[in-house]
Amino acid sequence: MTTAIEANTYGAERTVVPLGGFNTTLLRLEFRRLTRNRRTMIFTLVMPVVFFLVFGLGQGDDDHGIGHGNVAAYIMISMALYGAMLATTSGGAMVSIERASGWSRQLRLTPLTPVAYIAVKLIMAMLLGLVSILVVYVVGAFTSAQMDGSLWFTTALIAWLGSSIFAAFGLFMGYLLPSENVMQLLGPGLALLAFGGGLFVPLTDGSVWATIAQFTPMFGINALAHAPLTGNSIHWTWIVNILVWFAIFAGGAIWRFQRDTERV
Repeated sequence: MTTAIEANTYGAERTVVPLGGFNTTLLRLEFRRLTRNRRTMIFTLVMPVVFFLVFGLGQGDDDHGIGHGNVAAYIMISMALYGAMLATTSGGAMVSIERASGWSRQLRLTPLTPVAYIAVKLIMAMLLGLVSILVVYVVGAFTSAQMDGSLWFTTALIAWLGSSIFAAFGLFMGYLLPSENVMQLLGPGLALLAFGGGLFVPLTDGSVWATIAQFTPMFGINALAHAPLTGNSIHWTWIVNILVWFAIFAGGAIWRFQRDTERV
């Protein structure tokens, strides 16, 4: 005979939460958690500004013209993109900490759906990337960075949208690596990707290194973000590079997420 408790458990209809539990309250809480991480704030907001001040203003050639602006503006875009890369990767990789602490298991007991959970992480990562870009651009505007008016918005938008590649990369690494190692590995790894993609040192056309760089994750978005300033025509290989790496990282994140939820 079915007991009253069993009847209540199996007979009651489950409440369907709108948007799988995705709401502004959750976003606000996640943003507070993210901004309380001092290490993340230093790496994503302070370091890119310091690098810009050192390499953009401390070399003596920041006022030299380049395309539709000057050298300082070129370096500003590079450092803003680097900051966005750090920010979005760090924001996505924080899932590793939640997995280790058991928080992700607790979330499975709530009406929050996996899709909504991933969406929140991506939005927070992209928001942090946007803040990083804005901070570098504000410092550049009040120092010596110069470029045509509309390019301030265009280059910042390209850098921000392009950083979504590394939001997916952060999620992938967050599900792939243990929490005690993920941030230590990602920092040097991202620096190598930045160097490999020509973000810190411009690539010489026709060189062996320039050919190798075309296959790195940073190459496409680096070239695309600087193109409005330098006046270079957009090349189809840049777009392919961005789409392929985004597909690889997003696919890897989905794969690892599915493996992770199978164990919950």
